[in-house]
Amino acid sequence: MATHFPYDVDKKWTPMFLSLRLRSDDGVTLTDDGLFRATFGWFSVETPISNIDHTDITGPHRWYTAVGARLSFADDGLTFGTNHRLGLCIGFVDKIDKVIGVKDHSALWVSVADPHGLAAAIEDRR
Repeated sequence: MATHFPYDVDKKWTPMFLSLRLRSDDGVTLTDDGLFRATFGWFSVETPISNIDHTDITGPHRWYTAVGARLSFADDGLTFGTNHRLGLCIGFVDKIDKVIGVKDHSALWVSVADPHGLAAAIEDRR
């Protein structure tokens, strides 16, 4: 059975989220056929769960590094952020195809409502 983890949306950023076409059904889904899928409005990534190397729960962050669809200032990581309080960083064995920028991504940070639950579900399915 597919498991879906919706985002924890900070409503003060609604105008930005509307411009990015963020939907209430966006978030992270672990599919029955072993895929990790993250959607964020116009943007999405998909990779086999077996391509996930590790996860780290992180936060809080500065809002300007954590809210929106953006690249990391420190590396080639990607952010799908709806708040700056708490999220899950997912590191990949093999980089995923670039979503924004010019390089493929070695990690994705997502601000799902239950980062602990997502981390546990990924671990259970690897």
